[in-house]
This record gives sequence, C-alpha cells and structure tokens, in this order.
Amino acid sequence: MNLTNLSLQLTGYDITTAKKELKGHQQRITKDYRDYIEEKKAEILAFHLKNNIFYSALVGNKPQNWKQLPVLTKQDLQQPLQNRLSKGFSAKNTHVHKTSGSSGQPFIFAKDKFAHALTWASISDLYASKGLDLNTSHEARFYGIPNQGLVHYKERLKDLLSNRYRFSIFNTSSENFEQFINSFQSNKFGHLNGYTSTLVLFAKYLAEKNLILKDLCPSLTHCIVTAEMLFKEDLKLLKKQFGVNILNEYGSSETGILAFGPAEEALKIDTRLQYIEILDKNNKPVANGTSGKIVVTSLFNKAHPFIRYEIGDLGTLSLVNDQPVLTKLEGRLGDFALLPDGKKIPALAFYYVTKEIIKDTANVKEFVIIQNQPDTFTIDYVADTEFSNAEIEKIKKAITVHLNANLQVVVNKKNSLDRSKRGKLEQFRRTF
Repeated sequence: MNLTNLSLQLTGYDITTAKKELKGHQQRITKDYRDYIEEKKAEILAFHLKNNIFYSALVGNKPQNWKQLPVLTKQDLQQPLQNRLSKGFSAKNTHVHKTSGSSGQPFIFAKDKFAHALTWASISDLYASKGLDLNTSHEARFYGIPNQGLVHYKERLKDLLSNRYRFSIFNTSSENFEQFINSFQSNKFGHLNGYTSTLVLFAKYLAEKNLILKDLCPSLTHCIVTAEMLFKEDLKLLKKQFGVNILNEYGSSETGILAFGPAEEALKIDTRLQYIEILDKNNKPVANGTSGKIVVTSLFNKAHPFIRYEIGDLGTLSLVNDQPVLTKLEGRLGDFALLPDGKKIPALAFYYVTKEIIKDTANVKEFVIIQNQPDTFTIDYVADTEFSNAEIEKIKKAITVHLNANLQVVVNKKNSLDRSKRGKLEQFRRTF
C-alpha cells in the first residue's frame, strides 16, 4: 500500500481537498478550456504582483498584457530563496526543494503546501487514467540514490512509504542486471518507473538473454520513462523486452508533470495545473506545430512565482480537440554542436546521425558525444566488442560527410558512462 498520501495529509498537505479541487478543475476544462486557462492565468499573475516583491520588481512598469510579461529564467532565480517567496510564506511553511541541476543552473525553490498537494493528486490521477493505481501497484524504481549516509536512508524510507523499491542504476554490469532479474522473479512489481537510458540498457540485456520481463514477473502492467529522450527504436525495444505498455512522462521538479501519455502518441498537457507556451529566441509565440522554447506557468503555486518560466527545453505543441498536446520534445535549449564555420547543428540531429552509423557497426549498448572544440568530438561508448580500426574510420568518415565539415573524431570504448549524481545520462555535451 502507498502511504505517501497519508504521510502528506498528516504533515499539512491536504491531499483529500486537492483531489476534490482537481476534479472540479477538470470539469471546468471540459466545459470551456480557454475560459478556465485565462481565469487562472489572471489569478496567479494578480496574486504575485500584489504579494511577491521579487516578481513585481521583475515586471516593473511593463504592461501586464500576458505576452509582454518577462520570461523568467533560471538565472533570475539563482538568489536566496527568502528573496523570492511571497508574503506569508517561509521555508518553514512550504515544500522546499532543489532542482536536479541537469541544466547546469541549479537553484532552490518552494511550493505552498496546497500547490504541492495538487501536484501529488494530479500525478495519482494521471497514472490512474492509464490504468495504473499507485496505491496498489508496487513500483520498480530506476532512479539514482546516494550510496551511503543519512540521505541514502531517507530515500529508502520514502521508497518504503511510497510502495516502491529502488534499483541501483550506477552499476550497469551484467552481475547487477542479473540481480535485477532475480528481484523481478521474486517480487510482484506492478510497474517500472525511471530514467530512459537505464531502462533501455536493462532491456538490451534482456534481449541478449532472450528474456521477456513480464514472463519473469507476470504482475507487471506498465513502464514509465522519464527525464531523458525516448527514441523510436528504443521504444520498440522496451515494448518487446518488457512486454507491457510504455508511458512517457515529461515534467520537472519545479512544476511536476507537464505532459503524460502513451509513449507512441503525442503527450497530453496537464492543463489543470500548468499553462505552456512555445516561444522563439526573441520570446515571441510561435505557430502551433513549430519548435521553440518551452515556457511554463504554474497556475497554483502562490509561495513562489513560476510565471512564464523558461524550463530549458525545446518542444512543439499542437491542438487536439482545442486542447494542447506535446507532439515533440527536442532536448535542452543549449544542446547544439558549433562547427568551425559557425554553423550550429542541433545536438539531437548530430546524435541521430551518430546513432545510425554505430547501429550498423557493433553491438553498442549506449554512447555519449562530447564536443571538445569546434572541430573535435569524442564519442565514448559501451559495447561487448571494441570497434575495429575499419569501423572507427567508417564512423569518422560518415560524420564528416553528413556534417559537411573536416572534423577530428576520437572514439573510446568504456566499461560504463559517467552519469549525474541522480543517474541521468547526458547524451551530448559541449565543453567550450
């Protein structure tokens, strides 16, 4: 049984009321989505202009037309939390949390307790809409966890209360994956939830062993991927080797889940709690179906303003039945290769090219690309068999031809790849 809701209720997070209010919001949206969104945008803006010195100073004398409001950046928020809290709120009466830092710009933020309760109510409801009951489904959690110390035991306690077991994802050896298999054979897990790259690695190991995870653990029904990009071929692999429905979750620690749904479909925006815009580099709205910066407004967080907050990702929105869906997620804003002639190549495009080449040369489990200089790239990879000199030359030649540039490419076989402290794998990194 998941005790998280009870724990939150006992510590001042009114989950019961949040669930009722969330249901009311959904009814309003079903009746008139646009009217609901405009009302909630106006309410949260008016609250922070009146009660938050930090935000009112940021807006200043600018017109309060929504499209002329400033876009809030991570740099704006890198100052003491107490400077950014609204009147009546402090670290003692809010939920205080730290961003993952995957953007390279970590900061501390806060949610008022009811906004946090709404977030948890929404997560539970979104999962339930796909047939997944968090109260009964035992979760196999593929996330990072500190190896030792008080923080380690705090995370284990949270997992226990939340009816989940956390697998160590920093060790991707065969021995560790065999322990994973043993655990699935001896426990009635209901779903998997974790970072895409590690779940894909585990699926590849299962494929090598000709194993289907649901055959080993018949109670499994779903797998939720989050925090990292999911490519089509990896989705196909996950569906085959896990034998369950694959759901894709997009969100952030600052906002909660932003979009959610079956991984093979466009992801539905959680319009009850969030308003999402797609803007160009000049912070102007782009047409539906056009890629741009993802900018988020949290409609209920009164403790801390996240109004037109630039989350750091690129994506594309479209409308289905007059409501927004995320049709494409394209990685982080700063992810691009800068070539010697000044040309910018989106990191994902570069990654796709390399992935296609490597797929034809060896049994590569995963790889990362590091751009060291405009003309110098390093490809670190994990594989059972090391590339031959001929294969390395094939990779170098293909990259040069595809990018139409004379580039130096260094290829290194690794036993494992470096991940963040939380276990995320940065697939492309530019170091200059």
